[in-house]
Amino acid sequence: MSEWLKNTLTLSDACRITKPLRFNMMFKPVGSLCNLNCAYCYYLDKADIYGEEHRMSLDTLEKCIKEYLEINDAEEITFDWHGGEPLLLGLEYFETIAKLQNKYKGRKKILNTIQTNATLINSDFASFFRENDFLVGVSIDGPQYIHDKYRKDKGTFPTFDKVLRGIELLHRYGVEFNTLTTINKASEGKGLEVYDFMKKIGSHYMQFMPVVEYVNTETNRITSPDDENCKLAPWSVNPVKYGEFMCEIFDFWVRNDVGEYFVNLFDSTLANYCGMNPGTCVYSETCGANAVVEHNGDIYPCDHFVYTRHKLGNICEMSLGDIVASDKMTEFGINKRNALPSECLRCKYYFACHGECPKHRFDKTVNGEQGLNALCKGLQLFFSYTEPYMIEMRKLYFSGKSPSEVMFCGPKC
Repeated sequence: MSEWLKNTLTLSDACRITKPLRFNMMFKPVGSLCNLNCAYCYYLDKADIYGEEHRMSLDTLEKCIKEYLEINDAEEITFDWHGGEPLLLGLEYFETIAKLQNKYKGRKKILNTIQTNATLINSDFASFFRENDFLVGVSIDGPQYIHDKYRKDKGTFPTFDKVLRGIELLHRYGVEFNTLTTINKASEGKGLEVYDFMKKIGSHYMQFMPVVEYVNTETNRITSPDDENCKLAPWSVNPVKYGEFMCEIFDFWVRNDVGEYFVNLFDSTLANYCGMNPGTCVYSETCGANAVVEHNGDIYPCDHFVYTRHKLGNICEMSLGDIVASDKMTEFGINKRNALPSECLRCKYYFACHGECPKHRFDKTVNGEQGLNALCKGLQLFFSYTEPYMIEMRKLYFSGKSPSEVMFCGPKC
């Protein structure tokens, strides 16, 4: 371990990295290949690195599954299948995945999650998901006029109706699913409308992801925060509008839906108020425990940082254990905290926010420090608005009561 890294570790950092390996792996066996062409997609440009056509070989797939199960010191192992669009691999490929998992799992319990645009779900896929207990994440942005604004196929045709057909099949076969919804320019001011729509299609677990992307001024491609020649993409949500969007949903949820419907930001915020793991890297103090493996075996510390300079290694050339326990992975993770400007570290909501995701840190503080999150104003608005309710839900939780009781007595139970 380098001297610089040793000198920047906190006690909690040191405890975490000296424990047996426990980490999550996001598998991208189809890389960035997708049947859609969503305007705001941060992953489509990975074709610049890997080309247009790619598919993880069965040998690489087997090595990934085997080592992930063997070195992970956890009784329950989650496999996250992403893309691009992973269903382009076909049903036979996923049947092979299930066979390989059973071959190497030993006594460990396996959970599979898959993120899909749902347009390729058919009866065969739905039946497979049910039989193998897959949790399906469906990407859908809201009612048709919002969803189809940026989520079009390669022929620029709308996709909303195909997504709903996929969701209908999940319901028919009894497949558990949740929703991933981007908050972009088209959804500004429509928080409650989008939330109501998600409830109507049967989503009880909702993840709302703000779209704040910057593009290179020369290539017009989505780029990372360390690119000096960039500009805000036109589909990006306004930071304050993002905060208002989430406050609008929270205002209804905290009076009616606590304990029945779950929103990732609300759950993570309450967890941080209670001193618990927020369950997502975005609102954790550090990250670096969620590796990504590309179709050819290349491994990165995060799927938002799949750039050559962030590559950790290749599983076909090194052991997975050595890669995820490397100094480079550790440094990436603790830089989520260490690279924050001092203004963030002094913020009263730092404990709940932790600077959010490094991929959004394009702005400067009033003192000129680089690394301020572009969503800062919206996040502060949300944390300020929800604070009294979070405090009361924390009191309820630690007194042995359900936080859902906040619905009956408000912020002063």
